[in-house]
Amino acid sequence: MEYSYIRELDEFFAAQFSDYVRIAAIEGYKMPEMLTVDADGNITRKQSEQMRIIHQSDWQTVLANFKAGLADTEFTFNFAYPSFSDRFRDRFRKQTFSKLLPATLKKYDETPESAGKKLDVEELVWKGIVKGKYYPEKNTVMALALAVRMQTFDVNNLLAVCGMELRSDSVRDIVFEYLLNQKIYNEDMRDRCLAEYHIDTIPLKREETDGSAASAHTLP
Repeated sequence: MEYSYIRELDEFFAAQFSDYVRIAAIEGYKMPEMLTVDADGNITRKQSEQMRIIHQSDWQTVLANFKAGLADTEFTFNFAYPSFSDRFRDRFRKQTFSKLLPATLKKYDETPESAGKKLDVEELVWKGIVKGKYYPEKNTVMALALAVRMQTFDVNNLLAVCGMELRSDSVRDIVFEYLLNQKIYNEDMRDRCLAEYHIDTIPLKREETDGSAASAHTLP
């Protein structure tokens, strides 16, 4: 069955994805002519955006070939250990993830405790992130944003204080950005979008079907 929001995701992805090395290697991709000669004889180079999938004459087929070879290679742990200098610096910073988190969640009628229950992150790890003992990885911030239905502005702020941003050369980041922009928070729709691009490392807690599932995101 074809879903309209998947078609829209495909078009958004094809227009945004900018890993040109991976794009050029797609089966069926035709490299556009990037150099043109003006009437006065000067050579002009087109902007690299012209290499994006959306500009292919049969971009749907090119994109399908790209998706056929996808695998989620952006796995990280849900957290990172800050260095001693990081912890010392954070004491004097006005904004860190742990300082910004409670006020941000309050806007969505959530607390760090209630939000943590929606994540597939070990409780001790999440408490460490909330207290600033650990830093969240991008996957964890993404899961949090989807779980509490966060607005793009707040997501970008949380990413920024962690030294991160959404990247146009990341499959995961573009799909996540689409979900945010379109406010796709319905679990079935959200998971279809993630599965369409083989993204399975975002630690969102999902309903267990057999009662035996357990979180794999634990302390190493």
